[in-house]
Amino acid sequence: MKRIFNHIQFLLKGIKVFALVGRSGTGKSFRAKLVAQKYGIELIIDDGLLIHDQKIIAGKSAKKEKAYLGAIKTALFDDHEHRAEVLSALHETKFKRILLIGTSERMVEKICKRLRLPSISKMIKIEDIATTDEIETAIRSRKIEGKHIIPVPSVEIARNYSHIVYDSVKIFLKNKLPFLTSSRQQVFEKTVVRPEFSKRGRVSISKAALTQMVLHCAEEYDSTITLKKVHARIDSHGYILTLHIHVPYGVQLSGNLHGFQEYLIDNLERYAGIMIQKVNVIIEDFSSREMRRI
Repeated sequence: MKRIFNHIQFLLKGIKVFALVGRSGTGKSFRAKLVAQKYGIELIIDDGLLIHDQKIIAGKSAKKEKAYLGAIKTALFDDHEHRAEVLSALHETKFKRILLIGTSERMVEKICKRLRLPSISKMIKIEDIATTDEIETAIRSRKIEGKHIIPVPSVEIARNYSHIVYDSVKIFLKNKLPFLTSSRQQVFEKTVVRPEFSKRGRVSISKAALTQMVLHCAEEYDSTITLKKVHARIDSHGYILTLHIHVPYGVQLSGNLHGFQEYLIDNLERYAGIMIQKVNVIIEDFSSREMRRI
């Protein structure tokens, strides 16, 4: 009942929800403030943090988590106290527009639902606001150096997360971009961090841990998908996963499974610090019977 009441409150206030979506390491957080500037957005939700006017006003960063599961749960507001803190701040803050940042449409829709916000009114893809070269440069920086961006000044991060701060970046913008109407120079500072789960060095992971992560992603994405086996091998380009799954009869597949593959790759790379070269999905059977998970 309280969930419905909170949702109605946001609807009555005329809140509009925007989302910025793209694969892990493509530069979403780096461009978050530019998107906010273009659409007159006051609040940003990024990796568990609620940000207003380049300041953290609630939440905790997924980037301080030491393990994959903790990071993804934080980003999705899985913890009740974390979620309640951000919900309280949302109700106390005057705003009309909010931007959610995530690796997939599924992820931002889940965040939207958990924070009891209205449906997303505009979905923006990173490819719409960044060139192919810019995206590839960002991905290389993530893969080689493990660097992540948080869209607030370094002093904000240093207060609570000084151990992950790596550097800061100031962006000076004149009216060169078509969507910036102001003629005066804009200055945004962003913090470069190296999260606990993305330290330098070779990352290896046990089959049991990898299977647990894949199971968690499957449950988060679609609870009707049942994993029966997970095979993994690694070469110089990253992990190659082969998933054997069971799908209930009558479930629509093609787009759903393609989305699942992307969701799995994005989240394993983002939070486990491992590179995924390929995910193969083998459907072993269709059945209306419930099957136990591995």
